[in-house]
Amino acid sequence: MSATVSTSSTPAIDLARARQKRRAWWLKQLHTWHWISAAVSLIGMLLFSVTGITLNHAADIPTTPVVARGQAVLPAPLLAELRAVAKQAVDDGAAVAMPAATGAWLADTLDLRLGDAAVEWSADEAYVSLPRPGGDAWVNVDLATGDVERETTDRGWISYLNDLHKGRHAGVAWSLFLDVFAVACLLFSLTGLWLLHLHSKGRRLTWPLVGFGLLVPVVVALLFIH
Repeated sequence: MSATVSTSSTPAIDLARARQKRRAWWLKQLHTWHWISAAVSLIGMLLFSVTGITLNHAADIPTTPVVARGQAVLPAPLLAELRAVAKQAVDDGAAVAMPAATGAWLADTLDLRLGDAAVEWSADEAYVSLPRPGGDAWVNVDLATGDVERETTDRGWISYLNDLHKGRHAGVAWSLFLDVFAVACLLFSLTGLWLLHLHSKGRRLTWPLVGFGLLVPVVVALLFIH
């Protein structure tokens, strides 16, 4: 005679099953968003980890800036246009961009792209400062003679990456990337924290290690930063 297995449930069993289903759903969601945010932020985290070390030891890393200079003479039609623009800028006291034709000539002749860089106008000259990650540049146009001088400074790849880390002179697109990267890192950290919570019952060292990770920077900041 075969035994009959009861499939009846009780409120306690139903509640336990509901909790298990809810926990399984959260685990699936958290793992999904955790690996997505990890994939999105992986290369950025590697970059910022490496440049965190290079920035912390910037004084110990030797750099030899490479300076390049160039000269040219602005064509007469462009010089005439530039004089008119300079007069307008000085008279109005307003910010006036470099004429497109002159900007294109500078790019072709001196390999110098101005983009939306601000121009410092005076009665005698037009000067543009072009700071950039890992270096610097400037161009000066003598409005009397049309002589153009430019100088570029390259401080190397480490300085370039360090400036990207700080978002220094990197432009709007890089600033947008930093925002997206920061959100991905925040999502990665928060989903990781929640996963730690869900798995902490079986891992006794979870919260002591989290607490240690919080305690170390707090103690260092309080005792050694003045």
